[in-house]
Amino acid sequence: MKLWEIAHSRTGDKGNISNVSLIAYDPKDYALIREKVTPERVKAHFNGMVHGDVVRYELPNIHALNFVMYAALGGGVTRSLSVDMHGKGLSSYLLDMDI
Repeated sequence: MKLWEIAHSRTGDKGNISNVSLIAYDPKDYALIREKVTPERVKAHFNGMVHGDVVRYELPNIHALNFVMYAALGGGVTRSLSVDMHGKGLSSYLLDMDI
């Protein structure tokens, strides 16, 4: 199953750090997402894109996880040569993860 089937996502950025949220559509799916979407799996999923640590924050009251990915944006908006300098597409890429 793909994450997009049970969750949606938003992305933000600050410098070379990407912040990606993952929010369950249905609260009953939060436990599955929490179990399957670990910082290690996220780092592996973004292999070659995220060069720093991935830290996960849990927000059970809103059935969400927040991933802070360091060294993820090619140096940040003013330095990156990426077409997606803000990393907005990273949320869609996370939703493509198989669980």
